Amino acid sequence: MSETSTLSHQESILVDASATFLYDLLSDITRTGEWSPVCKSCWWDDEAEAGRVGAWFTGRNELPQRTWQTRSEVVTAERGREFAWVVGGSFVRWGFSFAAAETGTRLTESWEFLPDGIAMFEEKFGDEANAQIADRTQQALDGIPKTLAAIKRIVEVSADAEDQAQS
Repeated sequence: MSETSTLSHQESILVDASATFLYDLLSDITRTGEWSPVCKSCWWDDEAEAGRVGAWFTGRNELPQRTWQTRSEVVTAERGREFAWVVGGSFVRWGFSFAAAETGTRLTESWEFLPDGIAMFEEKFGDEANAQIADRTQQALDGIPKTLAAIKRIVEVSADAEDQAQS
């Protein structure tokens, strides 16, 4: 795998829901723990800024070998089009984009390890930086399809339940 392809990744899934519905769900970062295999909870640092470009939030992440928190800044908030944030303000960019499909929406999750993040890892981990970067890259490669599948399941199961309740 080339260096570029290992430091960015995206995958898509079709979800039977509108782009605005998905945007509203996914931009509510307080719900992230419902679908993320690593990020177990998030909260806005300033509730008055929630969901806006420039707003910061904190996330609590858990793996079997460690638990940690990160702060992230919202960098894109275009309802029905894209919601994205950058961990640490310049380290790793995560995002969701939404595109109309024949049935529902093509939901794409993207991840990119940015140059400042690589530099920070080199400074923090020294000789272990490449191994640490490879580990984080693998977590993203493993986590994105799990996240997308969980979002699809949550959205479509709740829609089915709502349809059955109305019948």
